[in-house]
Amino acid sequence: MDMKEYIDEAEASLLHTYNRYQIVFDKGEGVYLYDIEGKKYLDFVSGIAVFALGYGNKEYNDALKDQIDKLIHTSNYYYNVPAIEAAKKLKKISGMDRVFFTNSGAEAIEGAVKTARKYAYLKDGTTDHEIIAMNHSFHGRTMGALSVTGNSHYREAFEPMIGNIRFADFNDFDSVLANVNKKTCAILFETVQGEGGIHPVKEDFIKKIRALCDERDILLILDEIQCGMGRTGYMYACQKYGVKPDILTSAKALGCGVPVGAFMMTEKVGQNSLKAGDHGTTYGGNPLACAAICKVIELYEKENVLENVKQVGAYLEKRLDELAAKYSSLIVERRGMGLIQGLEFKEPVADIINAAIARGLVLINAGSNIIRFLPPLIIKNEQVDDMIDILSQCLDKS
Repeated sequence: MDMKEYIDEAEASLLHTYNRYQIVFDKGEGVYLYDIEGKKYLDFVSGIAVFALGYGNKEYNDALKDQIDKLIHTSNYYYNVPAIEAAKKLKKISGMDRVFFTNSGAEAIEGAVKTARKYAYLKDGTTDHEIIAMNHSFHGRTMGALSVTGNSHYREAFEPMIGNIRFADFNDFDSVLANVNKKTCAILFETVQGEGGIHPVKEDFIKKIRALCDERDILLILDEIQCGMGRTGYMYACQKYGVKPDILTSAKALGCGVPVGAFMMTEKVGQNSLKAGDHGTTYGGNPLACAAICKVIELYEKENVLENVKQVGAYLEKRLDELAAKYSSLIVERRGMGLIQGLEFKEPVADIINAAIARGLVLINAGSNIIRFLPPLIIKNEQVDDMIDILSQCLDKS
């Protein structure tokens, strides 16, 4: 079948919950994707911050093949070596003490919310505790994750959500403080807001929130599902500020393509929250997914991924700033950290993204008027230049 026939078949069979771009991808190599007709695309999306190591990494692929031949699944009634090794490695890079493996980022958020509520319940035996989340945040599509997502558009058709959630303004400490009361059990936010427009946390804000949580025994939950695993130049973005959360969520690049997530916590939280029977998952922590985590963490160190992100991220910022200055009549500003960047435009960006795709560049939006840049973390300066050249052509035509 040709491209159109595949797309028509998909539209006849798949539930229409995505407005997909009109491409059927077939394979990837390095930082490039190829459609079924052989057209080559420079990838500045990486599966929404997932394929950090790029496509076709032989060591990664071989590790998965080896594990497939050994053992894929046993359930959590038993131990397995990859899960034990993955937990050990994840503790080391995150600085956290306890790990629970999930199948997705949304599940990691669900677990984090349950952990916070159980922690509070064990303190006073009541179930009316509140969580403060942020306006314009995004934490996932499940009912619990939607409940703490600060965008009413995502929630309104699915009300009622889980209760006792308050929303404050991100990077506004006074707004958070105004929502805190004796029933507040957790404060939750993304260290870099992704869907909300690529807004990094301010150092003063995160440090004040950490101090507030310490003072009142409130749990700080940081969502690093998109911005974690090296995308900011730090394994987790909070490490830039020297702030350790009580609970940390991770997914996307954690498995570099294999669906896997995790929520992690301090020993104090681990010893005073979820117990046997409180939470579970059939697939979470399976040997295949955990073998992926082990190899990803190993390759990050071997291939100096964090150093590359810092170097190329600084170059990407420079080139995007130049682009914003050149097209100031179209672009409001650049925001971001490392290799999670955004350009805010004065008008919707759909036509620009479609024009880029036609020229062999894959981009996505974050809201209607922001282009989001999430390339594989192995990207080089030359490929940043290629992206800027293509995007400039699209802006010249807009």
